[in-house]
Amino acid sequence: MKLPEQVTRIAVVVALVATLALLVRFVLIPRAYFSTAVHQSATVRREVARPVNFAGASACQDCHAEEWEKKALGYHKGLACETCHGPAAGHAEDPMSVKPFAPRDRKFCPVCHAYDAARPTGFPQINTESHNPLKPCITCHNPHDPVPPETPKECAACHAQIARTVALSAHALLPCATCHTASKEHRIAPRSALPSKPQTREFCGQCHAGGTANPDAPKVELASHGGGYLCWQCHYPHLPEGRP
Repeated sequence: MKLPEQVTRIAVVVALVATLALLVRFVLIPRAYFSTAVHQSATVRREVARPVNFAGASACQDCHAEEWEKKALGYHKGLACETCHGPAAGHAEDPMSVKPFAPRDRKFCPVCHAYDAARPTGFPQINTESHNPLKPCITCHNPHDPVPPETPKECAACHAQIARTVALSAHALLPCATCHTASKEHRIAPRSALPSKPQTREFCGQCHAGGTANPDAPKVELASHGGGYLCWQCHYPHLPEGRP
């Protein structure tokens, strides 16, 4: 059976393209181009040729033992010295002539500590416009162990977003301690010592169950309202408007 002329032409074109591809792959392109060993050795040579900019943590410890020990026990223990002081290889080689960068103005620390709702709950954050305006951070905080001179007493110091939400809700006049109990350790290490949270329907029922004393709180039949769901599964406690 004779193939149609169009099919024959297409077959010829495909054969030519395949032949050209094989020619380029195995004849014109050097084998070294596809060799993993060649690529690895070239990468090693390139990286070794780069100038060394960072001194490394142990180099800092040799001369700055006091600052190192303070940082190792403080909240910045997870940060390398050169995170804040910049590449210090030159300083390590010639300490008297090359001085490392030392943040002194107010712009550096807010890179990590300016308020950002995406950061973890409990991470120290500030409103840069109102928190000790115009003062450098080192005025009150030792950068190697930046414990605040006074632990914040108000929940809003760390939970600003929640505080703004509560301020617009029916719970605006309730102190946080009405529903939460926070230990002293929570103020120092908030993520290690979490505050308590209501775990039962009966807790909200103290104000919202039918027959309770508070006349201004909306009332429900606790036994039937919402079935067996906990109150916070339908109502956000900080803005507890009813769900449609």
